[in-house]
Amino acid sequence: MKRQNLIALACAGTVVFMTGAAFAAVPLYQLFCQVTGFNGTVMKADKAPDTILDSTILIRFDTNVRDLPMVFRAEQVSQRVRIGETGMAWFDVTNTSDKPIKARAGYNVVPEFTGPYFQKLQCFCFDEQVIEAGQTRKFPIQYFVAPELATDAEAKGATEITLSYTFYPSKDGAPDGTKDPGRS
Repeated sequence: MKRQNLIALACAGTVVFMTGAAFAAVPLYQLFCQVTGFNGTVMKADKAPDTILDSTILIRFDTNVRDLPMVFRAEQVSQRVRIGETGMAWFDVTNTSDKPIKARAGYNVVPEFTGPYFQKLQCFCFDEQVIEAGQTRKFPIQYFVAPELATDAEAKGATEITLSYTFYPSKDGAPDGTKDPGRS
């Protein structure tokens, strides 16, 4: 009887552990991607680099909306910045409905190997935003492309980076679903 109890306890413990791991997987993966730049995830920086190179790179801005009555667009389709220079881009979001919207924006960059080098100083991403009925709001992103891009053998030939944002619905401060909208 003791052996059966031990096996039942081990099975129950495994189920509890696996359930906890499933709930922790999404935030841990998001944290891992933000820290490493894995899978085209933009990294957060505390300060801009001290070095600005003479070479430039074209930054393109892509905007998407998933299941929301809103218009989301970049004020500029692209910007050319020097590597290491701080850039600033603005995005306009208009709620076209007659009710307030709670939404979040997720992002990624392509080509994916540039993820560790495209770093943001200020961003509206992943914070829940409330856009009132008929309201238009402006959201900034302040960013730079780290000078290390120029010396990375894989990324050295990069001439442009596309930053893609997707606004998606959120409820009670949590995104709907478990999949990061910035990933395919």
